[in-house]
Amino acid sequence: MIANLPFIAVAVLIGIGFAMVLLKRNMIKMIMGLGILEAAVNLFLVSLGYREGGIAPIFTSAPEGVEMVMPTVQALTLTNIVIGVATTALMLSFVMLIYKKYGTVNADEMRRLKE
Repeated sequence: MIANLPFIAVAVLIGIGFAMVLLKRNMIKMIMGLGILEAAVNLFLVSLGYREGGIAPIFTSAPEGVEMVMPTVQALTLTNIVIGVATTALMLSFVMLIYKKYGTVNADEMRRLKE
C-alpha cells in the first residue's frame, strides 16, 4: 500500500487539476489547475524512476549489485519543469493582456462582452 502512495497522489492531483481547468471560469484559476496537472506529471515521472535502495546515477564507481535510479526520468522531469515555467509565464502574460482589454478574467463575462 505504501509503495502505491505516490501513484494515488498522482491520481488525486490529476483529478483536482482537471476539475479546476474544466469547472472554474476564472482564467487564473484555470492556469493554477494546469500547474497542478504539471506537478502530477512530474510526480508520476519521478515515481516511475525510483528504485528502492538505488543510488544517484552520477557515481562512476558504483559498488557491484547496487541499482541506480533511472536518470532518464529525472532529465525528463527537469525539462518538464523548465517548459512548464515558460508556458505558465506566457499564459499569465496573456491573461494580463486580456484583463487590460476586457477588464475581467472571467471567461463567461468575456464572451458576453464580445457579443
